[in-house]
Amino acid sequence: MYICTTQKKYTKTTVLNSAKNTISIKSIFLDFKEITKAGLAISVLFSSIAGYLLGVNSEHPFKWSVLLILSIGGYCMVGASNAFNQVIEKDIDSLMDRTKNRPVPSGRMSPLTALIVASLLTIIGIALLYTINAKSAMFAAISIFLYTSIYTPLKTVTSLSVFVGAFPGAIPFMLGWVAATGEFGIEAGTLFLIQFFWQFPHFWAIGWFLYDDYAKAGIFMLPTGNKDRKTALQVILYTIWLIIASLLPVLGYTGQLFISPIAAVLVFLLGLWMLFYAVRLYQLRTPKAARTLMLVSVSYISLLQIVFIVDKFLR
Repeated sequence: MYICTTQKKYTKTTVLNSAKNTISIKSIFLDFKEITKAGLAISVLFSSIAGYLLGVNSEHPFKWSVLLILSIGGYCMVGASNAFNQVIEKDIDSLMDRTKNRPVPSGRMSPLTALIVASLLTIIGIALLYTINAKSAMFAAISIFLYTSIYTPLKTVTSLSVFVGAFPGAIPFMLGWVAATGEFGIEAGTLFLIQFFWQFPHFWAIGWFLYDDYAKAGIFMLPTGNKDRKTALQVILYTIWLIIASLLPVLGYTGQLFISPIAAVLVFLLGLWMLFYAVRLYQLRTPKAARTLMLVSVSYISLLQIVFIVDKFLR
């Protein structure tokens, strides 16, 4: 009887401990996803993959190994930037509703642990990209540095932080081309320019519909500091610049980066779609209109990249 009872207790305890371990592993995984902003990282990674596919050619053939390394290294690069950002902004994040439950401000992860994660991701990411070519590793390092050391501290100082943040934000699309060719020329520069101008209407839309939450932490992303006509007008102007930059490859002056007239029409229509919602923000100036523009901008950049890729491989 004693042996049987002990065995039952032991079995029960083992099951409970196993359940606890499972929950612990799951929570660690979820916190890792959150501190690296997995959704955002994958979206950014898609830009790098698109750039890589646009860059491959007979001289620089497609390689699955390079694409895999670019994917892992690219995720590490974005994840490291986001993790450093959350360490630096832990006190700010605790003030905002949308960020107060993140791993560091909520206390689920210590700042030291987050810093170690960010550092390891930086080392792994740059090392992996270096195996592709030195330029890829260099641009990755520049992106992490600009995002964490300049953009992040400026967010509570000036709305020009969006301008600074547009540089690291525009690197991934161009990085894919550099990974494929090992070169930075007019082609990579054009991809950079497209995603650079895209940053402004996208992040100003975010700054608009999250204005009150950002204000709690003293962050003002809008160019005038207010949700007014002047800010909305700048959203429209930068959307127009984005459309122009996106159509440059059809003119034949961007080296090996070229799109057909049919693809250019599709890109132009996508641009008009985004411009419509930029104008709508100017007319309504509501958080709902800003949120809609933000969602449209995300769809725009992904669809544009898909059009570029499909056009290349169908020509």
